Amino acid sequence: MKRLLLPVALATLMIAEVHAESFTISDIRVNGLQRVSAGSVFGALPLNVGDQVDDRELVEATRALFKTGFFQDIQLGRDGDVLVITVVERPSISSIEIEGNKAISTEDLLKGLSQSGLAEGEIFQRATLEGVRNELQRQYVAQGRYSAEIETEVIPQPRNRVALKITINEGTVASIQHINVVGNTVFPEEDLLDLFELKTTHWLSFFKNDDKYAREKLSGDLERLRSYYLDRGYINMDITSTQVSITPDKKHVYITVNIDEGEKYTVREVKLSGDLKVPEDEVRKLLLVQKGQVFSRKVMTTTSELITRRLGNEGYTFANVNGVPEAHDEDNTVSITFFVDPGKRAYVNRINFRGNTKTEDEVLRREMRQMEGGWASTYLIDQSKTRLERLGYFKEVNVETPQVPGTDDQIDVNYTVEEQPSGSITASVGFAQNAGLILGGSISQSNFLGTGNKVSIGLTRSEYQERYSFGFVNPYWTVDGVSLGWNAFYRTTDYDDLDVDVSSYAVDSYGLGVNIGYPISETSRLSFGLTVQQDDINTGVYTVDEIFDFIKQEGDRYLNFKGSIGWSESTLNRGVLATRGHSQSLVLETTLPGSDLSFYKLDYRGQIFAPLTQNTALRFHTELGYGDSYGSTAELPFYEHYYAGGFNSVRGFEDSSLGPRSTPSRGASVTGNEGTLADPDTDPLPFGGNVLIQGGVEYLFPLPFVKDQRQLRTVLFWDVGNVFDTNCSSAQKHGVAGFRSKDEACDIDFSNLASSVGVGLTWITALGPLSFSLGMPIKKPDDADTQVFQFSLGQTF
Repeated sequence: MKRLLLPVALATLMIAEVHAESFTISDIRVNGLQRVSAGSVFGALPLNVGDQVDDRELVEATRALFKTGFFQDIQLGRDGDVLVITVVERPSISSIEIEGNKAISTEDLLKGLSQSGLAEGEIFQRATLEGVRNELQRQYVAQGRYSAEIETEVIPQPRNRVALKITINEGTVASIQHINVVGNTVFPEEDLLDLFELKTTHWLSFFKNDDKYAREKLSGDLERLRSYYLDRGYINMDITSTQVSITPDKKHVYITVNIDEGEKYTVREVKLSGDLKVPEDEVRKLLLVQKGQVFSRKVMTTTSELITRRLGNEGYTFANVNGVPEAHDEDNTVSITFFVDPGKRAYVNRINFRGNTKTEDEVLRREMRQMEGGWASTYLIDQSKTRLERLGYFKEVNVETPQVPGTDDQIDVNYTVEEQPSGSITASVGFAQNAGLILGGSISQSNFLGTGNKVSIGLTRSEYQERYSFGFVNPYWTVDGVSLGWNAFYRTTDYDDLDVDVSSYAVDSYGLGVNIGYPISETSRLSFGLTVQQDDINTGVYTVDEIFDFIKQEGDRYLNFKGSIGWSESTLNRGVLATRGHSQSLVLETTLPGSDLSFYKLDYRGQIFAPLTQNTALRFHTELGYGDSYGSTAELPFYEHYYAGGFNSVRGFEDSSLGPRSTPSRGASVTGNEGTLADPDTDPLPFGGNVLIQGGVEYLFPLPFVKDQRQLRTVLFWDVGNVFDTNCSSAQKHGVAGFRSKDEACDIDFSNLASSVGVGLTWITALGPLSFSLGMPIKKPDDADTQVFQFSLGQTF
């Protein structure tokens, strides 16, 4: 009542000049307007010319004008029958200056002020400014900045304007000195405090900032504490109170949480209710909640989600499944009923793609397993999303299923993609005294011109060597996913143009290959390949005995027809830098009848990811290879040997430096005639072998202080591996007097596996993947060459 009487009394005083008796308004005159238009006044004024008015109506008119917020003073007067309105406008805001803020950006502060009505050009109201100041103070308190101070200053300016200056002293975030849980008897306090995101100050707090109190974080911690009990049968657990105490200097916080645990409850029975739409036995297979179990809200919620997804697979996208527990306090049991409301079966109206500025729509659409016009299957929609992620073209893929306006049984499926580089480019320019100018480069593109085709081109040219290669793969040669690829290559070396004869050997090769892939399931496929290859062996001055022995027996020119058959499977969640799933492949390659040499190679590659947390995982990987000859060929050709060491092998060792070594080379002419034994100081060269064993474990973790991790991978690794040869020469097996002893890699012995540990990083850039590693060998075979820092463009871990 007091609040009502005050404006009435004020309004009565303001119309003191108006005669108490009523009169008829002949005209209305407004004085004192500057920015506000007369039309705004007349629009708000409930009086018009010709109206008969008295004191009460004039008071109501004053109130109406005050409600506009334009005026800080209004007086009504009478000049005869003319109503005179004299106003004093509120000042406008000419500028707003904010100083001292760091935790909250100036842009966010100005946006908040604008939403409250404080912005340049707006009418200034001191009450609004005070309200904003108090709200800002509350925001800083919510961040744990109890010592924050906010001062506001209103500076008058000409032409009825004001400038606002807000000075902020944010202070420091109060650190948590102690967290205490009171009332717990079932679980140790240490276990409960581990659930909290908030921590007391420790040596990592400087980096993690987890000792800074924030009201939102405490609310989240209390919810996690409540869920911890509810997931372990304590359905009546209650957080009775929470006290947050602040020291007088407002720099330290003490938190006390009082809880009442209650009794543990078990499951008495589980029931289904509603229209299931699918056979009940199938639904019951999804029930994670079983009679006699300790009640868990998490398990009950997960069961509801599983049933919802199962109905979604049948097109009931809008299904609603709720698990409702009914407590029986007499025996501490719970009856759980899952109420199933399937709703209408939904159908897909349109499938839309957004964000693919380079990749053609057709490339995305052919990966769809959900079809337009069919019922909306949650599984097929998610499977389509997974297939898009496995392409490796996109940094991120998101899917939304909004309901079509005006319908209750149709949805649109919208896939939003964010493209990333899907290829690599390398270029090199060099000069060697004995080889002259060396030019090289390669381009590899998995999504050539947005068509989804894979194209690779490579070339290197110097005065004595030329290398050219071209590859092309169409992953959808047919509409059902049969792929077709072919490649051509040419490599030649001319020793006549080389100033010094130091090479061990060179292989001049050219050939053409074709490969067809056939899908046999959603995640696996078969591949068949045929390659025609001509190889010519050129020896140098220091060609080793093993090569001379092979040339003597098999000649130095071979035309081979290679056939291959392979099987591969992948459930990886992404085509590049995967973090979930597994992949494996098995390939057999062999020469066919009509070839000059008879040999085969069998290769297996596999990897599996084991998630540890949402952002970390373990990756186990291996690569196994075995090759040998058959028929008239005595052994696997030396230029088909396996090698180990370096990227995608055993990091910390130089490329191809592991495994058997050649025997000392003998001086020879370019034509291949044997010469005298080489200098005893000559180091034996890596020669490879016919057996490859390598693998390792990687711990994947996010890089600190980097928000966007989608194009980065950081790992801690342990690599093991080596190459062995079951067809070593006599010199390799028994050694050569004065040069070296027996080669330990001639026998398969797991104790001779090299191993290393280290850290690696891969970054997807516009030029392709950049990979770095720091590896420290922990077991080094004889003759192996180490290399701590390694760098690669175009390869990933």
